Amino acid sequence: MQTILGSGGAIGVELARALTAYTDNIRLVSRNPQKVNDADELYSADLMKPDEVLKAVESSEIVYLTVGFTYKLKVWQKTWPAVVKNVIDACKHHNARLVFFDNIYVYDQNYLNPITEKTPVNPPSEKGKVRAQIANMILEEIKYGNLTALIARCADYYGPNIKNTSMLTETVFKNLSKGKKANWLGSAKFKHSFTFTPDAGKATALLGNTDDAFGEVWHLPTAPNPFTGEEWINNIAKEMGIEAKFQAAPKFLVKVLGLFMPIMKEMVEMIYQYDRDYVFDSSKFESKFDFKPTSYLDGIKSVIDLEFRSNL
Repeated sequence: MQTILGSGGAIGVELARALTAYTDNIRLVSRNPQKVNDADELYSADLMKPDEVLKAVESSEIVYLTVGFTYKLKVWQKTWPAVVKNVIDACKHHNARLVFFDNIYVYDQNYLNPITEKTPVNPPSEKGKVRAQIANMILEEIKYGNLTALIARCADYYGPNIKNTSMLTETVFKNLSKGKKANWLGSAKFKHSFTFTPDAGKATALLGNTDDAFGEVWHLPTAPNPFTGEEWINNIAKEMGIEAKFQAAPKFLVKVLGLFMPIMKEMVEMIYQYDRDYVFDSSKFESKFDFKPTSYLDGIKSVIDLEFRSNL
């Protein structure tokens, strides 16, 4: 049995699709799980409750933690450490291997080009400190031989059929498709990597089913030579066959918007990712698995074909 905790999000869905290459026994766990594949086993659980996590993990060989929480610092500080502890305890109890899907908030803001698995861990944001705390919880268990686990990290992501969790989809794809100006946080003059979610799902499944991948941190396959913000917008608009219009939102404007829009208030501390080049390096993964990430132009076309083409 291979179990996905937090199966309803963008990564959980892509992972569930990819896991069919390795097993017919897939369990999807969330508050209200829905099938991705016909044979999926569904299990409803609240990951904040240790007993429910323990039951959800029972009989699992591999457990993937891909859950996401509301993008609020207070929520993260309350939920993430508790959930990760529950999952670690359950995996240890059932002797299951753990694959933790992570982001790159833990890294030092002065070393974002390139961002490798060896980039210094020194989170500049409060949300990054939460991510560092939970990653360290897992790494400590690995270090002392208490848990077989790995951490899979991706950059900001984009892809088809993502609900409200991709900044690129929400502020660029959707706006342009409606004839509105695209919005870009910070300056649109800097390079910014995005991981294509189908690649992330395939790669996470591959890591979970590769024995010698455990015990390490892996960057999931992401195309090299990323576009600048302005190039992202221009290329998306070109594929849509429309004029590229956009407005950039520097930090001071995000602060002002935060007075009226809660999500913008939460984004202020993350602007550092948009006021310098943000170039994600996945060469370690690509080299080991001979995996070529989806190109940005192909990814853009896929998103538009699957979600927006019919309305243009």
